[in-house]
Amino acid sequence: MIEVKNLTKNYGSHVAVDDISFSIAEGEIIGFLGPNGAGKSTTMNMLTGYLSATAGDIVIDGHDILNEPNEAKASIGYLPELPPLYMDMTVREYLNFMYDLKKCKLPRAAHIAEICRIVKIEGVFERLIKNLSKGYRQRIGIAQALIGNPPVLILDEPTVGLDPMQIIEIRTLIKTLGKHHTVILSSHILPEVEAVCDRLIIINRGHIVANATPKQLSEQYAGGHHLTVRVAGAEDAVVELVKKIPGVKKLSVLGTKEPGSIDLLIEQEDDADIRAELFSRLAARHWPILSLKSSERTLEEIFTSLINQPIVNGNGGDRA
Repeated sequence: MIEVKNLTKNYGSHVAVDDISFSIAEGEIIGFLGPNGAGKSTTMNMLTGYLSATAGDIVIDGHDILNEPNEAKASIGYLPELPPLYMDMTVREYLNFMYDLKKCKLPRAAHIAEICRIVKIEGVFERLIKNLSKGYRQRIGIAQALIGNPPVLILDEPTVGLDPMQIIEIRTLIKTLGKHHTVILSSHILPEVEAVCDRLIIINRGHIVANATPKQLSEQYAGGHHLTVRVAGAEDAVVELVKKIPGVKKLSVLGTKEPGSIDLLIEQEDDADIRAELFSRLAARHWPILSLKSSERTLEEIFTSLINQPIVNGNGGDRA
């Protein structure tokens, strides 16, 4: 559905996007992440045709954006961070205006009615946009992106400024849209991206540093296996026993959360699994394990680690 090859964008001597390549299949929901100044917005603007590339190719639904710009742009519905709304129009007037602006050929009334049903704005169809909540304005922004039924949707920070309930509603809407569209979602809210997206592309300093599913990222950048264990026993004796178990790389005391017990954070050596030996040795001393869980790194921790790593090559996505 989307093919990006050797894409580069220079601003004078500054290289904003440096020879990146990636592809997105039909029906995927992709999270596009990066810190401020990473080249994320520049890349998205090139995908939508708002910016021209210095070098490289972008193909949208079979249309090269340089050679067939109108066809490529017609394949994209775009919601910028600030939705392009006209506050003094009613929702009906605005969507009809956007229908004409995009030169849509689908049956007008039926098409707009279907979009309103999908994004759940039927109840405000005749109201002025300026009188609507931020959540409804975001929905109207998504509605304009859907006019013409484009196969690709690019959503830039679609939940910024929304309350928790509105965020949940927009997440649900994005999942629904992903059943019939290819979606690129840019967001700084990492739990939101993890909850919605099939795959993540992370860009930093103009290079792709990761291109994988959230599960693959968690496994690949786990940085060692961690166990959090609560043991009913005296701290010094428990620590002395546990640190001698083969495969224990590092041991940290987390304190006492329950009377008569101690919580420990155990980092295991690569490919080690100490759980059976841990149980056996503690049981032999009659120190019950009150809880034991694996502590995986969060997406936020992985993201922070990735953007702090030195850039290894021109297309770090090969590492993920």
